Amino acid sequence: MASDREKVRLIFGLKIKQLRNELGLSTYDLADQTGLSPSYLNEIEKGKKYPKAEKVFALAKALNSTYDALVSLQVSKSLEPVVDLLNSNKLNELPLELFGIEPSYFLEVMASAPAKLSAFINTLIEIGRNYDLSVEQFYFSVLRTYQAMHNNYFEELEQQADKFLVDFPPPDSADRYVTWLTGVLKEGYGCTVEYYDETTQPGLLSLRSVYLPEKNQFLLNRSLSVEQQVFTLAREVGYHRLELTIRPLESSVLTARSFDEVLHNFQASYFARALLIPRQRLHYELDLLLQQPRWDNDRMLSLLARYTATPEMFLLRVTNLLAGQFGLNDLFFIRVNQLTNGRFTIAKELHLSKLHTPHGIARDEHYCRRQVSVTILNELRQLQEAGQWDGKPVCRAQRISFATNGTTYFVFSIARSSPPTSDNSSINIGFPISETLLGRLPFINDPSMPTVPVGETCERCPITDCTVRAAPPVVLARQQRTKDIQSTIEQLRSAL
Repeated sequence: MASDREKVRLIFGLKIKQLRNELGLSTYDLADQTGLSPSYLNEIEKGKKYPKAEKVFALAKALNSTYDALVSLQVSKSLEPVVDLLNSNKLNELPLELFGIEPSYFLEVMASAPAKLSAFINTLIEIGRNYDLSVEQFYFSVLRTYQAMHNNYFEELEQQADKFLVDFPPPDSADRYVTWLTGVLKEGYGCTVEYYDETTQPGLLSLRSVYLPEKNQFLLNRSLSVEQQVFTLAREVGYHRLELTIRPLESSVLTARSFDEVLHNFQASYFARALLIPRQRLHYELDLLLQQPRWDNDRMLSLLARYTATPEMFLLRVTNLLAGQFGLNDLFFIRVNQLTNGRFTIAKELHLSKLHTPHGIARDEHYCRRQVSVTILNELRQLQEAGQWDGKPVCRAQRISFATNGTTYFVFSIARSSPPTSDNSSINIGFPISETLLGRLPFINDPSMPTVPVGETCERCPITDCTVRAAPPVVLARQQRTKDIQSTIEQLRSAL
């Protein structure tokens, strides 16, 4: 967050402010005694300026201190938590600047209650450790907040993609996109592309790609589908076009060395989607879709088929435009993976609405088997095991009502397999149903669409007649026991 020189300035400024407050002096009082301007003193206290020696002597005299005490990095006990936090790597892991928070302002606020705020931050860190929250997971959580702040729509990246398509017009045929993007990388950025497989690079089969900056060489997994190859190449173009040199070298962020890596990976990926699914064309097609009186699974799949895109890539792009151009920013995006052992996990999630149900849970609980995000995966797995799957994505939609709080959503889902793994994934977009939404999306009232009562996880679900429950409602039972005890205590108190 701050360099060593910045830390010295910040510590010096905090000491000046603390001594001034202890003496009951205003900034103007200290200015009169030292001959320094109030604005300059304010810059010093914020850690933006460091005075020359003669000015330090003047400050020391006015504050009943000494030159050595002021320039020393030793601080009073009340400021020790601030300095300890500043010298640790914990604040370096907080990309405060991304949210418009200057480090000096953060420390200025912290200095007013250093012990309490330091304890609060360390408590958050401890919670993360207890739930095995890695640095990468923390960075991705910050990224999701950043996306939500901007409704997951970034005009600057949209314009960059528009300009790129003018500079490098795409081919008329989608089956030539791989050749087109490979040529752009080589001719435009001197980056060569080579394919690998189980014979050439067996240790990289779980990855989709690897970039070797020393050689300016891009290695691409040959087992990827055409859609995956196109997106992976387009993202690599995004890194070069946007000049994002701080970046992960592998397709999946294995170990994030900084938040910039995670942010730049997102920006390159956003650019790739905007490049391959131009906003003008998709906007027109979505406008027609949203006006339909009935939901049509085949119509959604037909729209997907017009692009060389995976369901995840396509629906992420849909969220950009729904929120950024249609004003439908109360939505969630969730990717659910069905592992080969039958387990379901939420691999990605983004909530632009203030409602965070459904969402990923760190504890080892079982996600509701009634939700379309799961039922569509079971349907796909059954087709695969029976040899009846034609390799095309499956689309389904439903209205869901959470049994715990009555919140209702419209959710649509697209599922397919996810090479190079053998896992299946469902990509889901949901909207909390309101009168406003019903007016915007008439197909939500489609009587042929099922409305299903659901829970969040089996362990928290109050539905008693569920036939697909994967675990008993132990968390719900524990919560109910607590309420019963509290109710009994209240009755005993009122009887006195």
